[in-house]
Amino acid sequence: MPELGFQIEKAEPQRFTVAPTLLFKLRITNAAPDETIHSVALRCQIQLEVTRRQYGTGEQERLRDLFGETDRWGQTLKTMLWTHASVVAPAFQGSAMVDLPVPCTFDFNVAATKYFHGMADGDVPLCFLFSGTAFYADREGALQVAPIPWDKEARFRLPVKAWQEMMDIYYPNSAWLCLRRDVFERLYEYKVARGIPTWEQAFESLLPALEEAVKR
Repeated sequence: MPELGFQIEKAEPQRFTVAPTLLFKLRITNAAPDETIHSVALRCQIQLEVTRRQYGTGEQERLRDLFGETDRWGQTLKTMLWTHASVVAPAFQGSAMVDLPVPCTFDFNVAATKYFHGMADGDVPLCFLFSGTAFYADREGALQVAPIPWDKEARFRLPVKAWQEMMDIYYPNSAWLCLRRDVFERLYEYKVARGIPTWEQAFESLLPALEEAVKR
């Protein structure tokens, strides 16, 4: 029966897709190198291990929306679920390298987006938890099926610049906000009534008053 190990070797943005996507280069290794693996249907849960790195002063300020004031971080900083991904590995013996695609979002209602946006540099500690099914040939060549144990995992430190590069490809100099419809309608009426041509200018016209209110 296969004894599979998993290692993430690299991550890079995938270009020319509908949504922002990171490609993780995943190496799958079988402890029995002569055993024929027909395929592996792999599922993966990816977690953000936010307690496994330090944060600069600027990052702490940007992460207040997610974790609160720093004196509470002992209670609020906990491992976070980022996303789920899946891939089917083709036939191999010994080891194989496959691309694990992970779709990403720039929606600031999503906690993971807030976290990545709060990072200035360095890397993000990730934990990949694997499950799924391996299809392999026994000694007589008959097809066999084996589950992947739940204790299979891999850790990887994703460079923050890889995330930033991906978002710059898909949303150059842009960010996305999701608003409740009634709030949008009020903003739209404000924009139209004042003849403001762009949304950027509409928000810029509101910011001075908001900044002054915060100072008070």
